[in-house]
Amino acid sequence: MDPESTDHLLTTTRSVRKRLDLGRPVEPEVIEACLEIALQAPSGSNRQGWHFIVVRDSERKKGLAELYRKAVMVHFESEHRVVFPADHPRAGEQARIESSAMHLAERMEDTPVLVVPCIEGRVENEGVLAQASVYGSILPAVWSFMLALRSRGLGSAWTTLHLMFEEEAARLLNVPATHTQVALLPVAYYTGDDFKRAPRLPLREVIHWDEFGGLR
Repeated sequence: MDPESTDHLLTTTRSVRKRLDLGRPVEPEVIEACLEIALQAPSGSNRQGWHFIVVRDSERKKGLAELYRKAVMVHFESEHRVVFPADHPRAGEQARIESSAMHLAERMEDTPVLVVPCIEGRVENEGVLAQASVYGSILPAVWSFMLALRSRGLGSAWTTLHLMFEEEAARLLNVPATHTQVALLPVAYYTGDDFKRAPRLPLREVIHWDEFGGLR
């Protein structure tokens, strides 16, 4: 493998919202090719209990968009929402992300394709082990899907706010009560040529050797 190309793919796969090309159709064959790659991801006990709902119907997209918008407003008005003070180094970044999220909320139904990954099973009343196993069996596949999209000139954004109204979304998409939705991904070709690395915390602040807080 070419590490330079691989590293570029991994470090420039962004959450794309404002740069989604809403006027360009997305071919079903492209979605299928990317999902074929996603199915190579590992899953707990190799159960492969994943399902991907590819939403193109305008009325269903509109319904999901309305749920997402409603959830965005609840989130922004929540007292539990994290807000960095103006002098915090990440305050500017937070403002840009929230502006981007509002832009997506306003245009969600115009996105060519919405993808809702699901996993067999329910774990809301289970312990940490069961939750980690179930979510760990679908998240690698979704990330592989997003990487495959990126390599083909398409963007996506991992959103979860619609899960405030999961039951309504399940009725809209006929998702069985035995299955769990894990995300809502808008998918479209992106505008522009490339993406760059995002600002992140220094590695020294998040790496621990042998124990939490351990130094090398």
